[in-house]
Amino acid sequence: MDWWVNALAGFGVGTVVGITGVGGGALMTPILVLLFGVAPASAVGTDLWFAAITKMVGGWVHHSKGSVDGQVLKLLCWGSLPASVATLLWLHFSHASKMNNGLLMSALGVVLLLTALAMVFKKRAQNVGLKLRTMSPVDFKRAQPALTVVAGAILGLLVTLTSIGAGALGAVMLVYLYPFRMTPSRLVGTDIVHAIPLTIVAGTGHMLMGNVDLVLLGMLLLGSIPGVVLGSLIGHRLPEQALRAAIAALLVIAGFKLLSM
Repeated sequence: MDWWVNALAGFGVGTVVGITGVGGGALMTPILVLLFGVAPASAVGTDLWFAAITKMVGGWVHHSKGSVDGQVLKLLCWGSLPASVATLLWLHFSHASKMNNGLLMSALGVVLLLTALAMVFKKRAQNVGLKLRTMSPVDFKRAQPALTVVAGAILGLLVTLTSIGAGALGAVMLVYLYPFRMTPSRLVGTDIVHAIPLTIVAGTGHMLMGNVDLVLLGMLLLGSIPGVVLGSLIGHRLPEQALRAAIAALLVIAGFKLLSM
């Protein structure tokens, strides 16, 4: 396949990541599998490094704008990084990394559908969090740190297995747990920056297992790096809700397609 096609795909996904903080793995992995014909295991490993490098650039832009919540980021990492390492060890020692393509595509399909649901019901999750935070503020705030670590652990497991979930699922968890604190810009910035160490850890493990296509990765990054910079700079000017709805619809289609293969 021509290099510019891969670069164009990278640019499109990178732009979406910069605008919304979601869509990296959720869009790139099905693109690699369904459109480019990449083996599922290689798609997962390559996408993890694609997400790591792309979000480093987007994270730098958001950090420079002061839109990253350091305290929440630390709690997420306490859960996600150990969970990612534990998942990688399980994949290695149980030989689950050699799982057949059908099983892996089913896992990808299920997580894509969960991600689509998360994007659709994000506002509802925030409203539930607002209600609980208002009715029982002391108990809710007391539980926030532990629940944030648990949320990070869930993301660490899902991202390491499928490369999907750090953006949309993470965003829903954060707006539920921090309904007042997570402004739109802070949510996107924290979500993107949290994905960086998580995808680096998971991507390193997959690279050691031989699941990363470095040539393909390079072509994708040619487009994604300028794309994520553009998205991060213009995101506040675009109708994010409409974009999220469109992404969710695409994820449902891709999820059912993967489940049917």
